Amino acid sequence: VQLQAYGGGLVQAGGSLRLSCAASGRTFSNYGMGWFRQAPGKEREFVAGISRTGNLTYYAHSVKGRSTISRDNAKNMGYLQMNSLKPEDTAVYYCAAAPNAAQAMRSPQVWGHGTLVTVSS
Repeated sequence: VQLQAYGGGLVQAGGSLRLSCAASGRTFSNYGMGWFRQAPGKEREFVAGISRTGNLTYYAHSVKGRSTISRDNAKNMGYLQMNSLKPEDTAVYYCAAAPNAAQAMRSPQVWGHGTLVTVSS
């Protein structure tokens, strides 16, 4: 499967943004999916994960309660809705996939190109 993340941009603190991840090449529903981010000068970190069917979701503490991960397998799409954005959310966001959600969150096999989110104060 190939992945492409998009939807990033410049947003003011307190605002919202919805990132999308388009999958192609293989059956998307066979993969757990995760979102990661990498801020300037920092290591890439896990943000959110979702199971193949979408019935299980997982969040990093830093975004829990402010973000919602979802997917539409019929459209081969994954999403990350982010609300109440903070300047510390500024990062390049990546979607990733693996045969199951646990692996997608720990050691994804497939990475999409990132999309930059900048939150201004």
